[in-house]
This record gives sequence, C-alpha cells and structure tokens, in this order.
Amino acid sequence: MTAPRLIGPEVEPRLDWIALTDAIAAGHEMPRAEVADTFLYRGDDTLLTRSAWIDGLGLAVKSATVFPGNPDRGLGMVNGAVNLLDDATGLLEAIVDFHLVTKWKTAGDSLLSARRLARADARRVLVIGAGNVAASMIDAYRALIPDAAVTIWNRSAPAARALADRKGAAATGDLELAVRDAEIIATTTMSRQPVLRGEWLSPGTHVDLIGAYRPDMREADDEVLRRARLFVDSRATTIGHIGEIQIPLDAGVITENDILGDFYDLPAGAYARRSDDAITVAKNGGGAHLDLIAARYILSAAG
Repeated sequence: MTAPRLIGPEVEPRLDWIALTDAIAAGHEMPRAEVADTFLYRGDDTLLTRSAWIDGLGLAVKSATVFPGNPDRGLGMVNGAVNLLDDATGLLEAIVDFHLVTKWKTAGDSLLSARRLARADARRVLVIGAGNVAASMIDAYRALIPDAAVTIWNRSAPAARALADRKGAAATGDLELAVRDAEIIATTTMSRQPVLRGEWLSPGTHVDLIGAYRPDMREADDEVLRRARLFVDSRATTIGHIGEIQIPLDAGVITENDILGDFYDLPAGAYARRSDDAITVAKNGGGAHLDLIAARYILSAAG
C-alpha cells in the first residue's frame, strides 16, 4: 500500500486564486456532496469536525480547533488536520496542511462570490479586520482586480496600519466613511455583534461576510440583509448553523426564500448579479465539501 502524501506550505507558490475558484465552481457541477458537521463548545473554545463525500472526487475529513485564548499563549488560534481519502478505495491518499487548506478555501470561497456578484468595474475594496483571513482576502481580491485600491479597518488601529504597510494598502479609522466609499467589502472579524451597518452601504456594493462561524456570532446588522440580494456558499452549512443567517431567520427579518442561491446554483446562472445598483451579500459558511475541493486542487497543483 502506498503511503499517503504529505502536502505542506511548500506547494503554495504553485497555487493560483483564479484557478481555485474555477475548481470550486467545477466541483459544484458534480453530484451534490454529502456533508456532516459536528460542533463541540467549551466556553469560547470550539472543536469543529467537517466531513464530505463527493462522488467522483473523494472524501475529506477536516477537524479544526478554534481557541481564542491561544495568541496569549504564543500559539495559533486555529489548528487542526485535513485527511483526503480516495473515492474508489477509501484509502488515505494525502494529509494536506490544515492552514494551507483553510487559507485557500476560505478566501477562494469568497473570491468566487465576488467574481459572480461584484460589479465588473469595482475597484475600491474595504477589508474589515486585520488578521490572517484579511491578509488572504487582499491577495485574493488583487488576483481578480490587480489595480484594486484596498483600505483596511480594524478595532485595533495599529493592527490595521501594520497590515496596510505589509500589503501596500491604506488604513482608516472611520468605518462608516470607508463603507460608504467601498465597492467590495469583506468582513473578517471574530465579532459577536454586528460591525457593518446596512444604512452605510452604497448602491452596487458587494459584501463578503466571512468571519461569523458560530450560532452566536454576527458581523452584519439586520439592515444589511434587508437591503441586499442574499446568497450563501452552502444552504446546508449556513441555515440552522450560523448566526449571521439563523438569527435573522428566527427573528423574521428574512425568510429562507430570501436566500437566492448557493454554489449549487452556479451552473444554472442563478448565483449572479442582476443590476448595477443592487447590493449583494454572500455569506461564507465554509463546509467540508469546500475543504475537499480545495484539498483536491492543492494536491493536483502539487504535481
């Protein structure tokens, strides 16, 4: 039996953001994934195990721990492992670096939404947050828009300035003004209360909601969802699971019919912008099927 391959960050120079979004779209033309999620909580700590099987593509099991107190210990907040298994035999085919898969899947997911939902002439990008996901989103957006003008806002102004200096972007302390001026917005925070207000959004803006992953977390207020044409990457992993969607559903702010599409609607063209002045919102909820697609892309790119 052949030993499983170990795929680490050394393959990253071979990866391409646009090619990954093409792979994600192609994966949603295959038979619908079977997915199962398990969440365990201990205070602020989370253990998330996500499994997926796409007939013809394979199986993946991703276990992730989110320990918000780790940075105070000099450790990474998010850790885990990704196992990629062969579709025909079920044998372990590869162990792919968790952080590599998470980085590329998370940002690639929202980049695909921006490719389909943002205006073609959008250039002014606002990233809310200054962590690893924020940095990845800047790289991803610039793969799509090489001349993007990127602005960063973060609750900690020094962190925003540090990331801006590293990425050749601008930092701002005025979130409302930055939102009003932006054409694409990414929220990448750990907030449990909304930081993005719908009253600030200008017509034609596209918003990628990324950070809220727990039932008690939100980054956008009700008015954002009321004003927007709303999309999710996966109904199966957002509805009933993520506060960004479920809290307003429970409150009657939106209904499930207000969710106009997920990535399985890409082949039919339903996951798309319909007018220049529409506000579009895409909730990035992730899901093991997206980890599977990303891990398979990374393994293929590794050669």
